[in-house]
Amino acid sequence: MRTGRGSWVVCSLMAHAPGSADAPLSDVQDCGVLEAFALPDSLAFWTTAVVAVLILGIAKGGLAGGVGLVAVPLMSLAIEPARAAAILLPILMLMDAHAVRQWWGRWDIVNLKTLAAGAVLGTLCGWATFDLLSPDALRFMVGLIAFTFSLRWWLAREITNHREPSYLHGTFWSTLAGFTSFSVHAGGPPLHIYLLGQRIDKTTFQATTVAYFFVINWLKIGPYALLGQIDTSNIAASIALAPLGPVGIWLGARLHHRIDEVIFFRIVYAALLVLGVRLMMAGIA
Repeated sequence: MRTGRGSWVVCSLMAHAPGSADAPLSDVQDCGVLEAFALPDSLAFWTTAVVAVLILGIAKGGLAGGVGLVAVPLMSLAIEPARAAAILLPILMLMDAHAVRQWWGRWDIVNLKTLAAGAVLGTLCGWATFDLLSPDALRFMVGLIAFTFSLRWWLAREITNHREPSYLHGTFWSTLAGFTSFSVHAGGPPLHIYLLGQRIDKTTFQATTVAYFFVINWLKIGPYALLGQIDTSNIAASIALAPLGPVGIWLGARLHHRIDEVIFFRIVYAALLVLGVRLMMAGIA
């Protein structure tokens, strides 16, 4: 019988222990070994997950204007937001390693210094409050972030002021980014509000964003494991989806120099607006 998280290890060892080499597969199944690695069988999950991973890859590869925010809201249509975030984290870390190499040295080191303290503070806040949010509350929060950021983009696309890097503002927005990133990988909006106000060029913006989230995602892995989010079922789903990451990054790198960004972002933010409303309604239903 299955005795709890991690019991599959014990069961597997028992099944292959001396004197039990001929143990039938059914004994291992009863023990929960195969169930522990079971992949979701929902078409809705795989459809939303494939699109989500490709979008994340595109965002990492060259279009960091907030498009990656679509990923968790999209997957939340099929599974709980917390599980969507857990499945995506290992994939994000693999993407980060590739993207950092691609954008190496082109980030703004001054901005990264102003963001460093907030990254740690935000991660700690997300960890401390993780169990306080129900799935519906988390779904509503994801929807609200998506809706608000999309609406802000539609209503105020032109930047009318110019700010310099600041430890005060950087720590504030980075803490908010770290918190929302920890909960649902939605750290982009707060970070972008801070960076876009400085009118930096899109290559520096992309490289700085990539470097920031490389650090943030590595900060999250320990707390995620301690919270029980890194389990065998989620890892199995991550492994199945991981090959799509490089494809998305390759597309993003090509689109960075070729796509009409205005048209692309209009499509993305229109979809994000609809997703936000849908998730908020699901959260309060």
